Amino acid sequence: MRVNRDQFLEEGYVILRHCIPPEMLDDVRTAYEKMVERQRAIWARDPAGDVWETAPQPRLHLQTMQDQIDAETALSVEIWLHENLQGASSELLGLEDAAVTEMMMMCSPVRDHGPAKWHRDFYPPYCAPLQGYADDILENGPRYVQWNIPLYDDDVLWVVPKSHIRRNAEEENRQLTKNNRAPLTSGVQTHLNAGDGVAYILPILHWGSNYSTKLRRTIHGGFSDFTHYPNLSYLEHLSPAAQTTFTRWDQHSQQKLDQTEAVLRAALQKDGAAYCAALDVLHPGRGAKGQLQSTLLLSKAARRIHHLKRPDFAALPAQDQRYATSMHPMTLQWGQLIADRFSAAEAAALWARFKPVDDALQAPELQWTPGFQGEDTHYYFNDVPADLSVERFIAGWHA
Repeated sequence: MRVNRDQFLEEGYVILRHCIPPEMLDDVRTAYEKMVERQRAIWARDPAGDVWETAPQPRLHLQTMQDQIDAETALSVEIWLHENLQGASSELLGLEDAAVTEMMMMCSPVRDHGPAKWHRDFYPPYCAPLQGYADDILENGPRYVQWNIPLYDDDVLWVVPKSHIRRNAEEENRQLTKNNRAPLTSGVQTHLNAGDGVAYILPILHWGSNYSTKLRRTIHGGFSDFTHYPNLSYLEHLSPAAQTTFTRWDQHSQQKLDQTEAVLRAALQKDGAAYCAALDVLHPGRGAKGQLQSTLLLSKAARRIHHLKRPDFAALPAQDQRYATSMHPMTLQWGQLIADRFSAAEAAALWARFKPVDDALQAPELQWTPGFQGEDTHYYFNDVPADLSVERFIAGWHA
């Protein structure tokens, strides 16, 4: 499939027709519907509540459904390896071999829930300000591409073109403050036919416009150079070629985890040259803005590692506990896997190295910007301080 990478980088999204070839569509539908049936049976037994009956957008997460992947449902996984998805993603990201990171499906609810809120898919206390992402994208290209691929015609998703590399306009903030569940004048509705796909760059401003009972089965997920597969027991049900691909990606994931540790240990040892060299191995070819964005993300990783090693971890706020244990490898958050590689003393020292970065990303007064996830916070939503750089960060180790 031919893709227009220039359009993708400029607009922040691109629509690709027939990502799932028409001759495969019915088989893909059948495989996913079998996964839906199996997951519904599990949800129905959940004493905490039936997700299918209550959620505005019930989602399947294939990575947690490995026991339900077999010969009947293997195509729900293998479709992600199709050239129209994996090959297109590699080209859009400028990678030789982009790996699938998340494999999900978004389903229609059993009753109308109406529109969601406009949002960007991140919250600064746990990642970085918008400017960090935008500068890195403009300098180096995106680190992740996200997809919506409907199995039935779907016009739920709206996007704001070019918002992946800029802050909200004043008029957008005015409209979002007035009603963040209504169309933006700058927004574009994606009209996708069954089998089409829209690939987009986070943190683009986007909107789920109507979670109604109209049948919806939309494949959702993404590709990156960073991934992790906690359980690959289902590989035996996939084709030999698919098994080889997932095994290769899993080995690459382990290498990226090792490389992340190497960067953190260089900081722990106050070795600036080794830190920059390790960053270049972790994210080859990225310039100063890219290395700064990696450093911002690593400051969050250091905080999470410190939290996980604290003896009073159970006393931390529930949200901090949840984020400390969660995994987002493309933002260098490896959860318990990386924490297990550091002692409590090393974790405390590591956090001491990166805390000045974290402090610099906060204001004395609470911050809030329309169109972002989360609540008021001291962390900046948009701005990276002008005097924050990798060089100043390293110089601070010896101050």
